[in-house]
Amino acid sequence: MSFELFISLRYLRAGKKRVFVSIITFISMIGIFLGVAALIIVLAVMNGFETDLRDKILGINSHIVLMKHSGIMMDYRKIMKDCAGVDGVVAATPFIYSQAMLKNGENVSGVVIKGLATEEGAFKVINLGRIEEGSIDYLSGEKRSKLMLDKDLANLSGIVIGKELAKNLGILLFDTVNLLTPMGVPTPLGIVPRMKKFLVVGIFDSGFYEYDSTMACLSLKDCQEFLNMDDAVTGIEIRVNDIYKADVIAGALKEKIGYPYWVRNWMEMNKNLFSALRLEKRAMFIILSLIVVVAAFNIISTLIMVVMEKNREIAMLKSMGTTSKSIMKIFIFQGLTIGTIGTLLGCMGGLAVALNIGKLAHFIENLFKFKILPSDIYYLSELPSRVNYGDVSIIVIGTMLICFLSTIYPSWRASRLDPAEALRYE
Repeated sequence: MSFELFISLRYLRAGKKRVFVSIITFISMIGIFLGVAALIIVLAVMNGFETDLRDKILGINSHIVLMKHSGIMMDYRKIMKDCAGVDGVVAATPFIYSQAMLKNGENVSGVVIKGLATEEGAFKVINLGRIEEGSIDYLSGEKRSKLMLDKDLANLSGIVIGKELAKNLGILLFDTVNLLTPMGVPTPLGIVPRMKKFLVVGIFDSGFYEYDSTMACLSLKDCQEFLNMDDAVTGIEIRVNDIYKADVIAGALKEKIGYPYWVRNWMEMNKNLFSALRLEKRAMFIILSLIVVVAAFNIISTLIMVVMEKNREIAMLKSMGTTSKSIMKIFIFQGLTIGTIGTLLGCMGGLAVALNIGKLAHFIENLFKFKILPSDIYYLSELPSRVNYGDVSIIVIGTMLICFLSTIYPSWRASRLDPAEALRYE
């Protein structure tokens, strides 16, 4: 242990006459502890929100969507073959996207209907999350007919709906529901809305309230028949091997296929949402960093008071040959020791909370009988957390840098002390 570090640790020890200074030192440590812990926890939650949102959005939606300017797409099989030849494309499948009304008894709700290809391998592109009841495979007529004992029900087209939609309309698995579309059917009495009965063969939970309360999925064939689209589709959904290269792959697809088709990737479709999350993350980092800055001012106050109290000892050290550089080191080490202890405690406390925030949230919810994230208000129903150790490193390095800067002025003042002036009246 160096001479300067030894002296600085001696100065940190609480003496009977230094109770007030010791309290300020303790407050400085607590301030740094709280600042570091708060930064780690908040950034972990922000990272968790971003990751969870991205995973759920990309589960329901594809990485890239390819559509035609004129609307419906007839030659989608040829386009799918062209897409498969582009480097980075993992899978491509046609889809139909439209709006309709779902009716169960007297209960009615507007829904987004999505037609999905049911052949083998087609579901690689989408992921509805956790299937609570039934199976998405039952959208296929062959698999559904093997399941159903009632032949009348087996002959109905299948539909898979979100759990919130099922709850709102009072729908159970294998119930029959009516689907209505405003695109009418001509009759002697005029145009009437098209209506068809469907069998609920699955209920999914994507964890995304907006999807769970508004989405209904049909097989591509059933959707084409219901919407009277013949063999046309709305577009093609594409999944890629690297989501962060989706823009590059989308550019290659656009260049290969060209007009009259257009391509959009998930980054473009959700640009505003993720930009807002990143901006909020930066703002929270800056705001919470002020806690560390305030704690650093406490370190300055502590060191100035110690320098004023230790004038006699500093003068004696200088008169015995201690250099100004060594005096500076003593007080720099003292400030850095306060900062290091606070940072380490904050880092351990922050990581402990961030890694177990789900359990803590459940405990608080059960204790106070309220929901932290009501699913009908927020995008997510659970409090997510994802620790980015790169962020933790930046927090630790930044905090230590602030603590170091806060020690420079008091230690410089101590090094400039004149021994003759300090010892004149001793």
